[in-house]
Amino acid sequence: MSKPRKHDGVVYARKDGKIWWIRYWDRNGKPRRESSHTADWGEANRKLRERLRARDGNLLEVIRKGEALNFGEWADSFLKSYSKPPIRAAKTHGANLRCANHLKAAFSSRKLVDLTADAIEQYLRDRLEQRVRVRTKGGDREKGLLKSSTVHQEFRVLRRMLNIAVRKKLLAANPCAGVEFPVTVKGLFRPHYVTWSEQEKIESHGPEYLRNVVRIITETGLRVYKELAPMKKDQVDLANAVVWIPDSKTPNGTAEVPLTPLAHEAFRRQMAIAMGGPFLFPSDRNASGHQATFKTVWDKTLRRAKIPYFRIYDLRSTYATRLSAGGVADEWVTQMLRQGDAQVFKKYSQMKLQMKREALEKLNRRAGEMAPVIGEPMCTVTVQ
Repeated sequence: MSKPRKHDGVVYARKDGKIWWIRYWDRNGKPRRESSHTADWGEANRKLRERLRARDGNLLEVIRKGEALNFGEWADSFLKSYSKPPIRAAKTHGANLRCANHLKAAFSSRKLVDLTADAIEQYLRDRLEQRVRVRTKGGDREKGLLKSSTVHQEFRVLRRMLNIAVRKKLLAANPCAGVEFPVTVKGLFRPHYVTWSEQEKIESHGPEYLRNVVRIITETGLRVYKELAPMKKDQVDLANAVVWIPDSKTPNGTAEVPLTPLAHEAFRRQMAIAMGGPFLFPSDRNASGHQATFKTVWDKTLRRAKIPYFRIYDLRSTYATRLSAGGVADEWVTQMLRQGDAQVFKKYSQMKLQMKREALEKLNRRAGEMAPVIGEPMCTVTVQ
């Protein structure tokens, strides 16, 4: 029978140096010896207590892996394995690269496990005080302060990096969970719900192809630049009222999308004005052969219609909101959006509350008190 241990771990010094070492036993009873990397006895004891807490929480191996990895090394691994197409769209990868450059400049030499919530909050505050730097022929030129939305995007990329590190058992927990963004980011992830009257006004003030774009997105929920802009005519099957999406942002996005009568008519009109060529929205201004952006015409159309600016991508959010308000179950709306995560649906349908308020304005408080007109049969009225 083995002799019972008096202590779970000890701090001791070697004869050949001033650095304190720690010895403890893991969950399997195997002895572990490692340097505390400090000549302070109190600091060495603190590290020993951390090791024992990690052992009791079954997180010892996680922490040891994270201690061997720098943030810069993990950022490079993230960009290589979790950011490039086809995992993410090319534009998303480009945004991740820009954010990672700033993050690595601040945390590159820091160990992954040493990244704390306080350090992240301090980074965000410092970034919000910096100015935009524009590179010109005459050298770098400073402009105004960075937008809070720009810094918040860097925070989101960092949060995703560390979430994957937690999944890969390199971190026990994501320190971003304890971070509060220093300032309010107005309008972030709050889609604009387009009412039918707004949509009619936009369609009446825009060119014909933009009217078709608006009608198609609000009736099908297609992604603007990944799915609709590069769409080819052979993807549209008017006879069966479906369109085929061979390439999308997510694997679930690759599917057949059914068409409503309004979407069917919009596709038919666009096919008629597209003339020759394979693309549904042709353009001779870029090498791809199709429209690359609708931003300019979209901005001008909203100005002519005297409607405050909102993103054209919010038309997809409007599609989700209309489905939800029409009584379609959330699970089905997620499938209609061709999303893999049901949580994403909440982002697209945040304006559902506004539609409920509009419905409450039609509340008839004298219903049932009005006598029926004599001589006319009672009938059921359908409220739209």
